[in-house]
Amino acid sequence: MRFLLDTEQRDFAGALRALLTAADTPSVVRDWSRGERASGRALWGRVAEAGVFGLAVPEEYGGVGRRPVELAVACVELGRHVVPGPVAETVAAAVLLDDGEGLAKRFLPGIASGETMATVAFESHGYGFALDGDAADVRLAATPEGLRLSPGAGAVRQSLDPARRLAPLFPAGELISAEPPWAEALVWARLATAAQALGVGLALLDRTVAYVKQRTQFGVPIGSFQAVRHRLADVKIALEFARPMVFGAAVTMAPADVAAAKLGACEAAYAAARAALQLHGAIGYTAEYELSLWLTKARALRGAWGAPEDCRRDVLEGRT
Repeated sequence: MRFLLDTEQRDFAGALRALLTAADTPSVVRDWSRGERASGRALWGRVAEAGVFGLAVPEEYGGVGRRPVELAVACVELGRHVVPGPVAETVAAAVLLDDGEGLAKRFLPGIASGETMATVAFESHGYGFALDGDAADVRLAATPEGLRLSPGAGAVRQSLDPARRLAPLFPAGELISAEPPWAEALVWARLATAAQALGVGLALLDRTVAYVKQRTQFGVPIGSFQAVRHRLADVKIALEFARPMVFGAAVTMAPADVAAAKLGACEAAYAAARAALQLHGAIGYTAEYELSLWLTKARALRGAWGAPEDCRRDVLEGRT
């Protein structure tokens, strides 16, 4: 059986790619890393207008219904262009808040329209760290009692990826759900993370291939060296194996399948980052060089919503 995106899905990806290319996302990422939110929120709004966040929201609340395959298509493009902001966290929040009643009416229309940026933190020693907790409009704290609406966030801490700003959420706010769908939200967040990682890896491969065609040693492009070709071929194979894992998991939405997809996509993106760093040489280590935006994103996504060992465990448990 062949699994291919249909014409509508490919057109959606193309339109989103054109939007993000025109948006000069590296500049937006630099602003976001400094805590300057205006350009990032403007881009978030345009992404929402394209229908991305509505793919996790039912139609009756302003979305287009839950469509995981299309969400994966969109997140690949968001990763390819390193769009900042709590993408997977907002998707997870949309699932957690979809109670079909008061919470859904209160929060989901804003998430679908892009007016509401949401993040989620899981309690650890009294509070949890949430991605972009200082920028989000809705902060959800997962506590032993259930899901709470956090009243605020503490001081921001920088992560490995400067664009992924972490802030502690205080879990003393309003208890809005005693039994939210934790497991379902995890599956959706992992799918969004896996798709973003795939996009990051594809962008790293494209940039590295272009670079090795231009950089010369001994009077010839280094891309003509067999060792370089083999290294990039290994990256290409890893990404091509990860791609059907991501979209196949989006079709089944089985927890084990999504865990396997996240593992495969994140490991492929990490391999692409390591190869890119090595083949770019010393320039690859500089934060000023745009490549660093993709390098740090690949490393950060690898541990987001489940480290490799967590995903391996979930795959094994799901297959037994």
